[in-house]
Amino acid sequence: MTVSKDPFSENSQNAASQKSVPETDLKNPAGPSKNASFLRALAAVSGLTMISRVLGFLRDMMMAGVLGTGAAADAFVVALFFPNLFRRLFGEGAFSSAFVPMFAGMLVEEGPKRAMAFASQAFMVLASFLLLLVLLFESLMPWVVQLVAPGFDPEGERFALAVMFMQVTTPYLLFICLVAMLGGILNSVNRFGALAATPILFNISLILGLLVGREMGSATAGYILSWAVCLSGLVQFLWMCLWCRKAKTLPKIVRPKVTLDIRTLGRRLGPAIFSHGVMQISLLVGSILASTLPMGAVSVLYYADRVNQLPLGVVGVAIATALLPKLSKSLKEAQKTGDNTQARRYQSRATEFALLLTLPAAVALAVIGAPIISVLFERGEFGPDDVVATAAALQVFAFGLPAFVAVKILQTGFFAREDTKTPFKAGVVTMVSYCLLALTLMQIWGHVGLALATSLSGWVNALLLVYLQHRRNFFYFDKRAQSVTPRLLLASALMGAAIFWGELLLADWFVAEGLSKYFALAGLVLGGGCCYAVALLGLRAITPREFKALLKGRMKEQ
Repeated sequence: MTVSKDPFSENSQNAASQKSVPETDLKNPAGPSKNASFLRALAAVSGLTMISRVLGFLRDMMMAGVLGTGAAADAFVVALFFPNLFRRLFGEGAFSSAFVPMFAGMLVEEGPKRAMAFASQAFMVLASFLLLLVLLFESLMPWVVQLVAPGFDPEGERFALAVMFMQVTTPYLLFICLVAMLGGILNSVNRFGALAATPILFNISLILGLLVGREMGSATAGYILSWAVCLSGLVQFLWMCLWCRKAKTLPKIVRPKVTLDIRTLGRRLGPAIFSHGVMQISLLVGSILASTLPMGAVSVLYYADRVNQLPLGVVGVAIATALLPKLSKSLKEAQKTGDNTQARRYQSRATEFALLLTLPAAVALAVIGAPIISVLFERGEFGPDDVVATAAALQVFAFGLPAFVAVKILQTGFFAREDTKTPFKAGVVTMVSYCLLALTLMQIWGHVGLALATSLSGWVNALLLVYLQHRRNFFYFDKRAQSVTPRLLLASALMGAAIFWGELLLADWFVAEGLSKYFALAGLVLGGGCCYAVALLGLRAITPREFKALLKGRMKEQ
């Protein structure tokens, strides 16, 4: 491998094609777009996402100590699931997948005035629909809880708490969906940071709620946390309005009107929500099924998924977020030139970069899942039995992690082409396979069977999307990717062996009192990272020059 011209930088032809867009913040709010690097955008999103995930771990560590895995914990997880579902669907891709290609195309072809008129109408129609949806949910809350948690006894404590908590958290749906739309506008003009920072505000709000309620009992703490969720949505919305106003991209308040463009957006949005949310819908179905298992299964799956979400968010979501607007613009150029080589290079390099980071993360979660869960959550109401149950689910989730990340990138290839139906069809197949697997495997392995069904269905989705893209000549593994991928697999395996023996050597540290287990886990993570880096260099999966460039966020392609 050599380091030469950056395939992720927009060239002068791209800039020339955007002459119809005047020199305003709407075109270029953060500097000359022709010098923007895909990996720099990725680094910005990944960095902020990493901060958010770290705060999320702190939040969940505190939540495990305050709520444990009892009735209040199960009820709050159910109440939190809808806000999280909508945040992940809208905030992490589905809405942007339908909206950004249309908005970016209008910017390039018709100018900012036309694009912002469309954005204003979309904003008002979306806000009106969401307000009605929230009011409907609030009026039917007991039936909503019965739908998402059928295993909760309607006369029991878990059911009553879930109804109370969910009535408070539901308005978050309105705010987070509007946040996602404003973020899509900013992403289209190369401002990725504002949206990527919103989960930080969410986590800070919940941490403050936990600090207030930690001495008030689990039920009261759960109620305070529910209000923290609701208020965090308002804070995130105001934050995005501030940044849109600064970038001169804040939608105007207009009379909602279902125009032809809005109908087109709606037709694309439905399939995008389902296809983007296959994993999230699987987790919802899993939560419904877990509610029929013994108490604690719902919250155990939640804690395991939270750890699994760290590499998925930092790598998969960040790459897809940075890739979509660039791939959309590249494809607009390909329509004029008839050459989509650049678009395929974008996606091939994105996949290679994802594997570089995801494979070692999956191996680490599978090998040292128990120490990770113990260090993060074992305190207060969260005991040793909870560690064993959660670690087992995490290790199974890790098996599906590369598939989940691949799905994010592969779907982007369709969404950038304004095709939301194909991922939707793949999602239908995936959901059917998940339901069949979940109903079967939970009878054998309980909550671990539900986690395994999620991972297996993720691989079904990824392999199906690879087949469909390859058949349409959208995507292929070039010679570089074919050469590097086996070396990444071997380097990850060598790292896995190293941390396995490291865990055995540090076994006494993990059971000792005090800070020793924190130092032991930090040593395993740092040592594993060093082993992986050495293996990458030794196997020539990456050159020293590329490794140095990668650390600076400037890795380029031959």
